[in-house]
Amino acid sequence: MEQTVEQKLKALYELQNIHTKIDKIRQVRGELPMEVADLEDDVLGLETRIQKIKADLDDLEDSIVTRKNTIKDAQAAIKRYETQLKEVKNNREYDALTKEIEIQGLDIQVSEKKIKEHGFEIASKTEIYEAAKAELEGRKKDLEVKKSELDIITSETEKEEQDLQKKADSAEPMIDERLLVAYKRLRKNAVNGLAVVTIDRDSCSGCFNQIPPQRQLDIRQRKKIIVCEHCGRILVDEALTHEVAEA
Repeated sequence: MEQTVEQKLKALYELQNIHTKIDKIRQVRGELPMEVADLEDDVLGLETRIQKIKADLDDLEDSIVTRKNTIKDAQAAIKRYETQLKEVKNNREYDALTKEIEIQGLDIQVSEKKIKEHGFEIASKTEIYEAAKAELEGRKKDLEVKKSELDIITSETEKEEQDLQKKADSAEPMIDERLLVAYKRLRKNAVNGLAVVTIDRDSCSGCFNQIPPQRQLDIRQRKKIIVCEHCGRILVDEALTHEVAEA
């Protein structure tokens, strides 16, 4: 059965009322969901960074151990060559052994230099590591607080929001498809989510621009869907809102 314009307007206004209540519930939550998501990203990022720094520190420690072993091996080789020097029979053997001792000595110098460099790197990275751990603990505490706030608000409003959403889902099929598409587009574009508004002090309560007397009369007659010339919102008269509230 074809709906009258008045029935369409009432259905639209009723849907707007439901959506406005849902919007208010979500406003109570505010930016908490986004803040929680941002903090979760921060925590994950810091944990990844800490793992990377820890891996770098482990590699540096391993490198120091390797260099120390290289020094021990070189020192042992030098002792061995020095013992052999006492038993050389010609200059060629002497020069060869002396060269080997020199090479081992250079290896020791390089390793000692690397150990010192790694020591500085470890000190620097350890400082960064400890700072990142402290920052992570702070972020985790902030996340715990924000999650707790969000959980409290969600638990208080979740059922009400679900019930309202069911009402909205049930109300939508009762509205002309083209009107519903227009309504959803208006809601999406409106900062406050209002697609259906009343006349307040001779003005559109959505954008506050004045509505001419003749247009106000047309709105009260409910013979056709009338939108605000300035913001495009669907306009309804005050009496209709009372009728919907009392229904």
